[in-house]
Amino acid sequence: MRFEPVATTSELPRGKSLCVTVGESEILLCHTPEGIFAVDNPCTHAEERLQYGKLKGCRVHCPLHGAAFDVRDGSALSRPATRPLATYPVRIEGDAIQVGIES
Repeated sequence: MRFEPVATTSELPRGKSLCVTVGESEILLCHTPEGIFAVDNPCTHAEERLQYGKLKGCRVHCPLHGAAFDVRDGSALSRPATRPLATYPVRIEGDAIQVGIES
């Protein structure tokens, strides 16, 4: 696994999310009260971009049908989504947010 710098901490205030691209993947960074987490940006139900939804605590809500996901582990918390989101490890080096991807 290698870690790619994708943003700075100043670009992602607490309570906000930010979509970044790593290789072919759209990844949503979410700054929660528990830290920064990274999940796939497309919803597993209808492929809508979660970056346009709301982040509430550790939950991100899809703007299309309202499905909720836990950004800490990607689990689907409400219908119509039933499949979890892929998650990615995150580390902070100085002010750089890095996302781990398979080499």
